[in-house]
Amino acid sequence: MKKDIHPENYRFVVFKDMSNDYSFLSRSTAETKETVKWEDGNEYPLVKLEISHTSHPFYTGKMKLVDTAGRIDKFKNRYKQFDKKKAAPAEDTEEK
Repeated sequence: MKKDIHPENYRFVVFKDMSNDYSFLSRSTAETKETVKWEDGNEYPLVKLEISHTSHPFYTGKMKLVDTAGRIDKFKNRYKQFDKKKAAPAEDTEEK
């Protein structure tokens, strides 16, 4: 193996799955500014995850997938009617 290619700053970090509030403690070099108090009473850095082994369909056997990209599309579709109302009066004044 090559020497000096692996980071040296491993520390305990809490990973939290935001879709189901499952947390686990592991060693990592992931940088974060947030901290959380763990079950043992100590405070550890917190890394938030969108999906983990407790929420991924492959591991759970269920098709419950968090769609973060689809939220923006749903928001735009819900409120696109307001953009049409603003554009419509401007078109009416140009025709006259």
